[in-house]
Amino acid sequence: TEMEIDPLISELHFQNESENQLRYYSLGGLTIHVLITGVGMTSTAFQMGRVMGRSTYSCALNAGLAGSFNRNLDLGAVVHITDDCFSELGAEDGDRFVPIGEMGLGAVQKVTSECQFPANPALELIPRVNGITVNTVHGNDKSISEIFDRCHPVTESMEGAAFLMACAGAGIPGAQIRAVSNYVERRNREAWNIPLAIRNLNKTILDILRAFS
Repeated sequence: TEMEIDPLISELHFQNESENQLRYYSLGGLTIHVLITGVGMTSTAFQMGRVMGRSTYSCALNAGLAGSFNRNLDLGAVVHITDDCFSELGAEDGDRFVPIGEMGLGAVQKVTSECQFPANPALELIPRVNGITVNTVHGNDKSISEIFDRCHPVTESMEGAAFLMACAGAGIPGAQIRAVSNYVERRNREAWNIPLAIRNLNKTILDILRAFS
C-alpha cells in the first residue's frame, strides 16, 4: 500500500506517471519504477503481470509489512523472505489439509527467490527467513497452532508468494523485504507498532537502493 512506502517515495526524484499505475522515479544513477499493487495476492499477481509483460527490469523489490510467528524477532525488525508458500492452496479431507502439491494438479505451492539477485551489500545484511502468504490473516489460537505445525513459518503476509511467483515467471530477480509490525495472535491492534515498522522498512529499502547506485 502507499502508506507502507511513503517515506521512501519522499526521498526519490519524481519523473513521470503512466496510465498503468506505474510511477517513474530516479535516485542517483538508478531508474526506479514504483507500483502500488494493493492488498492481497490476486491484486499483486494481476498488477505485476501487467507491468512485467511490458518492461525489462534488472531486479524487483517487494516492500511491505508482515506479522511474525517468531517472538524472538522484535517489532520493527526487517527480514528478507526468500522462501514463501501459498499455505491455503489445497483441499480439506475431513480434519486433514491436503496441500495442492499432493493433488496431482501441477500447481505450485512453495516459491523461492530463484533468480540470482544483483550483488548488494545492504541486502546481504538482512536476515533471511521463510514465510506464508494468506487471504485471511491468522487470529485464532487453534488455526495459528495448526498452520505453524504444518508450515513452520516465521512471517505471514498477504502478497509475498504472489510477488515471488511473478518474478520467477518473468525471469526477474526479486527480493521480498518486510518489516514486522505485529505478532501473529488474536487480533490486537494496540500491540502493533506500524510506525516503527514503516520507518525501519523504508530506511532499509533506501539503503538497498543506495548500495546499487
